[in-house]
Amino acid sequence: MPIKPGTFKRDAAPTPRHGDYESTRANSTQRGYDGRWRRYRHIYLLLHPLCVHCEAEGRTVEAVEVDHITPLRLAPQRKYDITNLQGLCKSHHSRKTAAEQHTGEGQKSRA
Repeated sequence: MPIKPGTFKRDAAPTPRHGDYESTRANSTQRGYDGRWRRYRHIYLLLHPLCVHCEAEGRTVEAVEVDHITPLRLAPQRKYDITNLQGLCKSHHSRKTAAEQHTGEGQKSRA
């Protein structure tokens, strides 16, 4: 009868899980995204249903996130400023957010 081969086990330290970050992060209401924002976001997505970055790439993809072009931590007074908003798909929003966290500043222009 054949012998089952051994299982590869990594010796490196475990990497932090997404849940570890989420457990220390403030909830959306504590971060300033209240009922007023949720209604504003809903209306914005009805009026701007496509991801601006995907459109610039020649693709038609639904926007599911409303992104602040200049992050709120840099300009909290621009929360409801329509010129500071853009609709993004999940993929582009995640990339932009990760880049902002890595560089410590936001993108200043659309697409």
